[in-house]
Amino acid sequence: MKRATVFLLLQLCAFVSLAQINTDRVIAIGRNSLYFEDYILAIQYFNQVIRAKPWLAQPYFYRAVAKLSLDDNSGAEEDCNLALQQNPFMVQAYYARGIARQNQGKYDLAIEDYMKGLEFRPKDRQMMMNKAIAFIQKKDYEKAKELFSEIIEAYPKEAHPYLTRGAMYAETGDTLAAMTDYNKAISIDPYYAPAYGSRALLYYQNDSMNLSLADLNEAIKLDPREQSFYINRGLVRYNLNDLRGAMSDYDQVITLNSDNLIARFNRGLLRSQVGDYNRAIEDFNVVISLEPDNYMAYYNRALLFSETGDFADAIKDLDVILEQYPNFLPAYYNRSDAKRGINDVVGAEKDYWYAMELERSHSGNTLNIKADTVAKHSDTSAPVDSIAENRKDTREESDKNISKFNRLVVQDKTEEQKSQYQSEIRGRVQDKNIRIDLEPQFVLTYYEKPNNVNSTVNYSKALDQFNARMVLGWKLIITNKEASLNQAQIDAHFASINDYSAKIEQTPNNADLYFGRGIDFMLVQDFTEAIGSFDNAIAANPKYTLAYFNRAVVRYKQMEYELSNKAQDELAEAMSIQFGGNNRTAATTATPTLGERDSRIYAYEMILRDYNTVIEQDPSFTFAYFNRANLRCSQRDYRAAILDYNEAIRRNPDFAEAYFNRGLARLSQGDTNRGIADLSKAGELGIINAYSIIKRMTAN
Repeated sequence: MKRATVFLLLQLCAFVSLAQINTDRVIAIGRNSLYFEDYILAIQYFNQVIRAKPWLAQPYFYRAVAKLSLDDNSGAEEDCNLALQQNPFMVQAYYARGIARQNQGKYDLAIEDYMKGLEFRPKDRQMMMNKAIAFIQKKDYEKAKELFSEIIEAYPKEAHPYLTRGAMYAETGDTLAAMTDYNKAISIDPYYAPAYGSRALLYYQNDSMNLSLADLNEAIKLDPREQSFYINRGLVRYNLNDLRGAMSDYDQVITLNSDNLIARFNRGLLRSQVGDYNRAIEDFNVVISLEPDNYMAYYNRALLFSETGDFADAIKDLDVILEQYPNFLPAYYNRSDAKRGINDVVGAEKDYWYAMELERSHSGNTLNIKADTVAKHSDTSAPVDSIAENRKDTREESDKNISKFNRLVVQDKTEEQKSQYQSEIRGRVQDKNIRIDLEPQFVLTYYEKPNNVNSTVNYSKALDQFNARMVLGWKLIITNKEASLNQAQIDAHFASINDYSAKIEQTPNNADLYFGRGIDFMLVQDFTEAIGSFDNAIAANPKYTLAYFNRAVVRYKQMEYELSNKAQDELAEAMSIQFGGNNRTAATTATPTLGERDSRIYAYEMILRDYNTVIEQDPSFTFAYFNRANLRCSQRDYRAAILDYNEAIRRNPDFAEAYFNRGLARLSQGDTNRGIADLSKAGELGIINAYSIIKRMTAN
């Protein structure tokens, strides 16, 4: 790496000589980070530009986008204010500020921002939708209805406006109108899982359990990763006395998210009902670790400890309960029994007679005692007509009445209603529209996202041998589930870059040093410098197979980002892609100029050449076939892609991602039967999204 680049990196890390940085390049790297959802890193880059050129509007706006994605709504609002101070015509900043304000409950101010944005972009569906939702949230239902009518007139083939208006009607108690809108949403888009989920809740509230179950089954087929569908189906099954089915639904939620509190608590209760005490305790342990003031969980765990003979731990939990609820009689009686279990007769008698005296002093009305003493701990704002009050053995999550300790938890009614709107006003900016994507390319890195469903360890003999040499500071893994960096990791990799650069000055022909630095640059989203370092590694050692592989990966990332960025140069479009637009599709189908086409062809050829070299040097490196197939799919060369997926599967018969992508490629070729067979195999191997695609392809 040139000394100038080292100097630039030192500027980024040490914040010195800020005016000298190449702000355009740093903004571009920051936008790379945004695109690949590395928000903390993106903020660091935009900070540098702001310190160097505080009069620019763009970096404040982009930093606001990153903060929205991290749920820092107040910080995002302030950054939008700063962006608009510099450029009051920046329509996307009004949009972003509206989202930030709406997320904070500042509905009137949010509406003002959307109105301002609509002056620049009339009939923008997303701003109109967010404005309508803000009216709902401020209980101005008449204005919301008027706006929904405008939206539906402008976009008659969109299902989401009907779904959201239906949620509004459900909130106001007009279940007939809500049902009409949910039915309309489903008729427009029979594959729209949230519509089935919402209609299922309406059926549930109307005691139509079998109809609710059917809709939730359909929703899960279409979107098998949505946790709320399993939570709700578990509740419906419980009300239908299908205890085993309810348990399996909570199992699935916990598989998807081991920290889901409602699923953990409810599964703990169900396990205790069937006598599976030890595993019930495990669930309540998790609940308490995540929510240390969940006294319902303490009390249930105390009862389970007593059942398993662990009286000492039962007493500890009951102590916690009685400190919080000093007049809760059952806790004294249970602690008395537990103390007898450890032969503390004096303590047991003391608890027993204290409870008896307390009971007599309240005329034996223990229910009133419990209601009185826990009232101050309950959420008095919970709606009186909550569905939890009308279902057997359930309570809302916000209901802290300790006497309801053994009831299944349901999501608060207010939270259910809020969830109907939340997808529209979340502050993320990435492309989340509903579409079918290939499983992404594999990359050599140090980090990966946890994946409880498909926990296969990706193995490569070449990678194993490389790690055995211990030439890098971290162990390399190969994954297609890349994880964003936290602040400590970001700092560590900037420091590592400087360390590698210093070592390279001493030994400029050491290919490993260039390779390690290339990975660090890749992790901080500086693709240009990453490619340069991989170039140097290959120049020093033309047989450096892993350097060819990661250079191809980074070139593909760069090509993907630039292709998307071309169609989204105004981040007004980038704001809308989060909320259901199809901008990335537009980016990939927009007609390129002759120069752009030549540039894409060149980028494609360079990536293909690197993968060819990897396969030539190490034919057993399965992931190169997979990535090359993905590259060919990006060019719609599905026949060649299928041949590569075939080879990847031949070398690794359990390669789930290859089955999934080959299935999609075959479907693109019209080979429906074999495509569905591949998706079925991918689902069997852990890619559960395959089942929703199968459902779509086999629907009548």
